[in-house]
Amino acid sequence: MMGKTTRILIGSGIVALVVLGIWLMTKPPRDVQTGTTVIGLTNGSSTPDAGFARAVSPRIFTFPLDHGPHLDFQTEWWYYTGNVHDATGQLFGYQLTFFRRALLPPQDVPPRRSDLASNQIYFAHFAITDIKAGQHEVSEQFSRGAAGLAGAFADPFRVFVYDWSASATISSANSVHLSARQGANAISLNLLALKPVVLEGQNGLSAKSEIPGNASYYYSFTRMATHGTLTTRNGTYDVDGLSWMDHEWSTSALGPHAQGWDWFALQLSDQRDVMLFQIRNNDGSIDPASGGTLVLADGSTRTFSLSAMHIQVLQRWRSPQSGAEYPVRWHVTIPQWAINLVVTAQIDNQENRTSVVYWEGAVNIQGLDGNQPVTGAGYVELTGYSQSLNGGF
Repeated sequence: MMGKTTRILIGSGIVALVVLGIWLMTKPPRDVQTGTTVIGLTNGSSTPDAGFARAVSPRIFTFPLDHGPHLDFQTEWWYYTGNVHDATGQLFGYQLTFFRRALLPPQDVPPRRSDLASNQIYFAHFAITDIKAGQHEVSEQFSRGAAGLAGAFADPFRVFVYDWSASATISSANSVHLSARQGANAISLNLLALKPVVLEGQNGLSAKSEIPGNASYYYSFTRMATHGTLTTRNGTYDVDGLSWMDHEWSTSALGPHAQGWDWFALQLSDQRDVMLFQIRNNDGSIDPASGGTLVLADGSTRTFSLSAMHIQVLQRWRSPQSGAEYPVRWHVTIPQWAINLVVTAQIDNQENRTSVVYWEGAVNIQGLDGNQPVTGAGYVELTGYSQSLNGGF
């Protein structure tokens, strides 16, 4: 979601094309569960990313334009997670993530008359974790980016799939309203950035391997004040808390030996925020491109490499549904910045069994900022435990 290299999930080419052909002829039902993934769709070429732009070197970010879609890149996502609580202290986590996938580069799209014709596929994941009830529920929706069914816009900012949406309450994406409902679960939340936009990696260029172009353009709002309502099967709650937003776009693949990634978004009580990720190779090693960003209380940033951080797994949990075994408790240290944390899943079963199976969940934090106690909350994403994500992100 590396930081959202969430977030892009690999599927089967031939099966995907069959599914796509059927899907393009009829509007899919809400909450589609398919046997493949939108990200697995290709244009039939042996090089499905040919003709798309690639993230090769740092660029100048321009807002609000860069809040919107980047159609010359193959893949893009807008990602929101948060930890919120009601007046009694009851805790909840939520995830609302929007993905865009281009089927052809813009210059290869043939002219078509139909309002339903589209080169863009959108899909979204919506999940709520009710920590007291020990419940985690996730839904998924797909749509073509046409006829007002789904899309993304820069100014005013809006991204949506059917009635799930993130929309600017002013012209910029630093103040947004999130809305989603599926079955008994719903959110209606207002988010306001408390810190400036953060450019991840090298001035917004986030490398995923040593191969040039295996990278994304990536920025975040790491601390967003959150207020609104959250509904589960157990009731509707007025909630407050903090959210995290990532926006990332790329035409890229993981390295040839990559298995998946672990991504952490951590918000600390000392007002510092930490994004870190590690790309796991299939031999158990960690790709040297792994690293992260420390965001200080004043919004200034410090980047760090793999050598500056250490992630030790303290506890694991095996999913009875998928059979995948995920870490659910970690010791995270970044000695250079006096960060020493124990990060623990709020509940173990926060597995998202969507068209691709991965773990995305709320976590709590206990530890030290130097010699001072520090607490916090955040979100962790774990991919490649149920199936390898080698070949793309």
